[in-house]
Amino acid sequence: MPRLVVVSNRVADPRKTAAGGLAVALGEALNATGGLWFGWSGNIVEKTDAAAQAQPQLHVQRAGDVTLATVDLTQEDHDAYYLGYSNGVLWPVFHYRLDLADFDAGYIGGYRRVNRMFAQQVLPLLRPDDLIWVHDYHLIPLAEELRSLGCRQRIGFFLHIPLPPPLIMAAIPAHEWLIRALFAYDLVGLQSQTDLNHFARYVYTEAQAEQAADGRFSAFGRELRVQAFPIGIDVDEFASLTQGREAQETLATMRDQYAKRRLLVGVDRLDYSKGLPQRLRAMRSLLQRYPGNCNSATLIQIASPSRETVGAYNDLRRQLEGLCGSINGNYGELDWMPIRYIHRTVARKRLPGLYRASRVALVTPLRDGMNLVAKEFIAAQDEADPGVLVLSRFAGAAEQLRDALLVNPYDSDGTADAIQHALHMPLEERQTRHQRLLANIREYDVHWWQRRFLESLQQ
Repeated sequence: MPRLVVVSNRVADPRKTAAGGLAVALGEALNATGGLWFGWSGNIVEKTDAAAQAQPQLHVQRAGDVTLATVDLTQEDHDAYYLGYSNGVLWPVFHYRLDLADFDAGYIGGYRRVNRMFAQQVLPLLRPDDLIWVHDYHLIPLAEELRSLGCRQRIGFFLHIPLPPPLIMAAIPAHEWLIRALFAYDLVGLQSQTDLNHFARYVYTEAQAEQAADGRFSAFGRELRVQAFPIGIDVDEFASLTQGREAQETLATMRDQYAKRRLLVGVDRLDYSKGLPQRLRAMRSLLQRYPGNCNSATLIQIASPSRETVGAYNDLRRQLEGLCGSINGNYGELDWMPIRYIHRTVARKRLPGLYRASRVALVTPLRDGMNLVAKEFIAAQDEADPGVLVLSRFAGAAEQLRDALLVNPYDSDGTADAIQHALHMPLEERQTRHQRLLANIREYDVHWWQRRFLESLQQ
């Protein structure tokens, strides 16, 4: 098997389970081939006159059989490539938020510059028969840069976030350049069939592409294979965390403190794509329409900090705090509050205990590439007495998890009705739904995703 080279914005030590299931899955293939993982170090350095003329220093370390190679970014490059174009243009547009995109700031030059620098740094590390796997929206043009330097190895790309419909994609001033850059890859993987349909419609209408039966598209004088590879979790790894000390402590604490309550849970980054204000409004509608839940149902909403320096995130935080205060003020009692809002990160090892203690999980993004919290909630459940997943139809996971209660997060009353159904669902129905959901995430876990993508890339 050829050596695997992974390129992503950030790298992780695949030996550490705290790095998450993705790092573990990539680590399997990297370890099996003595692979290389390349990306940004996370460090921001001052730009000097000498440094402006030279390539940044390469940092190399070993993680077992895997080589980790990283480079630093200057403040200018970080602000333009990461904050500016990746997260100020691509992230909002790909999540359908054109109103939050900053098209006019000139960030695209820094985005191209850092991708070119990544290509120049990783090229000398490559072997002739390497398989290269590039990850996510930060690095869309990396293959184009590598090809311009003479790279002829097979290169695959996986987009972890959703791909928008053609008309929304076309709002990006350089949209044709981005899609043309994808055609420098041999294989592009997307999260869902919806994303694949959006890609096909774009290249038909904007690039007059031709499609073969095996998922190959011909456009811009090149040929590209595009497939949906829905990412999963390591089910056994996450289920084993449920039996760990931290998870068991959390489970015991939750059951003790909420012995007379029915617990709902939401775990998200603080991001405008997650539908958090809409979720709180659905909770308010639940209490209005079904007053039997007053003094009974409590939502624990974890919204971990994310990009705190960006104005849109500060606005969102203030909106959430205002909604929580309003709902708790109008409905709370001395010994009960309907919403417990936590704006900090909760340790990953404690989350399975929180999930298992909860009767309902609310995973209701306005748009999401996949959403692995939904799958983690399923994996953490007691099969004899499982909780119920309420899932947005706009999450990529909804294509697979049809036995969840699917909702439109923009419809507060409809979501409230689904929550009421979940809270009162009979045990037999909960068990049946959970069995089907668990079978699905086991079949299409993160190991399946990794194997399927690499097999397709080697074909």
